[in-house]
Amino acid sequence: MVEAGGTMAYPGTAARPALPGWALTGLLAAATAVGVPAGVALAGGRVTVAGALALAQTLAALLLLRTRWPVGTLLASVATVAAYRAAGLVDVGWIWPATVAFAGAVLAGRVGWALATGVSALAFATSWEANVAGRAPESVAVAVGGEALWLAVVVAAALAYANRRRWQDEVAARVRQARHEQELAAGRRRAEERVRIARELHDVVSHTLAVVGVHLNVALDAVDSAPNEARDALRLAQDVRGRAMADLGALVGVLRDDSTPGVESPLPRLDGVTDLVERVRGVGLRVTLEESGDRSAVPTPVALAVYRVVQEALTNVVRHARAGRAVVALRYAPTRVTVEVCDDGTATPGATVGHGLAGMRDRVEALGGTLTTGPVDGGGFEVSAVLPVAR
Repeated sequence: MVEAGGTMAYPGTAARPALPGWALTGLLAAATAVGVPAGVALAGGRVTVAGALALAQTLAALLLLRTRWPVGTLLASVATVAAYRAAGLVDVGWIWPATVAFAGAVLAGRVGWALATGVSALAFATSWEANVAGRAPESVAVAVGGEALWLAVVVAAALAYANRRRWQDEVAARVRQARHEQELAAGRRRAEERVRIARELHDVVSHTLAVVGVHLNVALDAVDSAPNEARDALRLAQDVRGRAMADLGALVGVLRDDSTPGVESPLPRLDGVTDLVERVRGVGLRVTLEESGDRSAVPTPVALAVYRVVQEALTNVVRHARAGRAVVALRYAPTRVTVEVCDDGTATPGATVGHGLAGMRDRVEALGGTLTTGPVDGGGFEVSAVLPVAR
């Protein structure tokens, strides 16, 4: 396969340099200039300056036009050979002196022209050998039959080469298409990974800032009147910060190597919901955790989504709801997991369109689930998610 950059490559091999078009044409012209006299001599003909040598030079000069005018080069070459034979300047050859011209026409896609020109040349040769040269029918049949066989061999070889080159081009095109599709798929995976990283970082950092902020407010209010209470609040804030740093370290570690054999992912699972609830209770919010069903059969992606939904919902309660109580209900069924987080606070207008809720919805919908949010009768706000459990 010839590439635009001047290289030739075959399937399974490394690319190697190919001759430029002008160099290949010059090489073929030189081969014709040398090969025609040599062929005439081997066939028992006369090699003269006005005969075989002049024919070879003329055919070599015509080949310089083969790239732009392959059919014209073929017709002129065949006519030149016939003229030299009819004038008696050359003793042998009707087809083979123009071998390169025939092959060039076939490779240029002019197979019909090559066959028609060859048949016409053979018909003229038969007539000339029988009527002008006066040779016997058997001799004419041998001479013209050999030329016809050579024509068939040249056309067949050129077609085989053209077909092989076309096949190589198709293989290369498929390889390039496959590589392009792989690059697109890798780009999509990278984009999805960036979105996942952003969600994880948002969940961890948002929750940590919310809880730490509440403890710092408590410490600020009590630093003068109740130093011990302020000290406890700061200690709790420090503890929350340490857990957040551990979560971030675990997240970064998983992103660096998410498929290490034999190593369990340190990302939060369902058993971390209890610690999450306890952490929120430390800021003064009364949180009740209700679980029903078997959580051991919940797949890891669904478990992580459940944890993040609870985390984001409780973060919003702490930051926006001005609530005193919240209920977290987790129900594990054989085919789905239901998450409900309900508080008794007052929903703020921006709570339904924040980045955290949008991220929760994207995470749940990516797993084929649904997420609903909104105020409940009697006051308060509810986040409800249903995630399917694939079997």
